[in-house]
Amino acid sequence: MTTLEDGHMYTFGPELPAMFDGMKLAAVAAVLYIIVRCLNLKSPPAPPEVIYQDTPLSHYLLKSCPMLTKEYIPPLVWGKSGHLQTALYGKMGRVNTPTPCGVRKFLPMQDGATATFDLFEAHGEHSTGDDITMVICPGIGNHSENNYLRTFVDYSQRQGYRCAVLNHLGALPDMELTSPRMFTYGCTWEYAAMVGYIKRTFPQTLLVVVGFSLGGNIVCKFLGENRSNQDRVLCCVSVCQGYSALRAQETFLEWDQCRRLYSFVLADKMKKLILSHRDSLLSMNSSSIGDADLNRLYTATSLMQVDDCIMRKFHNYSSLREYYEKESCVHYIHKITVPLLLVNAADDPLVHQSLLAIPRTLAEKMPNVVFALTQYGGHMGFFEGAVLFPQPLTWMDKVIVEYTDAICHWEKTWPVCRSGSPRDTNSYLQSTG
Repeated sequence: MTTLEDGHMYTFGPELPAMFDGMKLAAVAAVLYIIVRCLNLKSPPAPPEVIYQDTPLSHYLLKSCPMLTKEYIPPLVWGKSGHLQTALYGKMGRVNTPTPCGVRKFLPMQDGATATFDLFEAHGEHSTGDDITMVICPGIGNHSENNYLRTFVDYSQRQGYRCAVLNHLGALPDMELTSPRMFTYGCTWEYAAMVGYIKRTFPQTLLVVVGFSLGGNIVCKFLGENRSNQDRVLCCVSVCQGYSALRAQETFLEWDQCRRLYSFVLADKMKKLILSHRDSLLSMNSSSIGDADLNRLYTATSLMQVDDCIMRKFHNYSSLREYYEKESCVHYIHKITVPLLLVNAADDPLVHQSLLAIPRTLAEKMPNVVFALTQYGGHMGFFEGAVLFPQPLTWMDKVIVEYTDAICHWEKTWPVCRSGSPRDTNSYLQSTG
């Protein structure tokens, strides 16, 4: 090809198309490089990092729970991205979700609130022959109809567990508030009412305490608030909680791992939930929430702003700092003496790495605590699968049941967790460790 300019003749040979082809290849290579880096495609699968003390129970658990020692293998294409694991959990919960059949129970509270939970009977006898009930506390704004809970409940039923799932106060779309408050970050009243009902209704049952995300904070705080709360409790499992809201609030203002964006998304979810109960909150004479508070809520862009203008006022906390300080389980978790499994993912975009020092230190100091940290999993994802499509059951579902089964069989040999036992688990482990 030739062109005439200023009386000179220029000739473009094959160099120009070759240059464009090179730019295309460079652009494709750059995109592929970004995809590989963002999706961590070069990172190999790895088993969880497990922190524990050298005790007979720990040795037994590691032998009985291969999920804690073998590689956790997420879906190859996207499963090594904490953001995609978290987004898929947030959007659809689980795949091929079953529909367990339960009975909804209503519990009147002393302040006029109505707590609700769903009760699901076991689909057969537990392998130990014991009557065992999982008392489950969901994540923020969740209830028994959420897909991840339905999947976990169905799997647990098939392993011989009765399941009781708390519906957070104000979370059910068809349930009106009967008092001027909703669930908060660490209020244990409704969970305590559900546990009390189970103990009274099934006097022979043993309890397995399970909490997801915010629910993990609630169950650990509940067990640590009063030693009697641990009566008839075999063990506790907490998944993806942050342990200290006061320490976490600063990290939610950072853009690292898009945490500020997640705070905005969670704030929007909470705003919609609170505003769906606007009439109920304003119509009750004893309400601490007024029009001015709800007007402030409309402009909130972070979870901390929502907590400051609405959530802390349900229990009359004078400041956001007091609310986070009083409702975090970090001040109670060290009082738990039953076997405790704490599970987090290193790539969880909601839980900052600095917060993981809390469970790590706890597991290093307390013989009843095991801390399992997976390399992948995001926030409440933990999907498993070969290449692209995840399996219905997640690593999280299976490891909770596997750990619980192991504890149940251990307790049959060393019955130190039952009510009335002269020894608690901690004293036993310290005497034999």
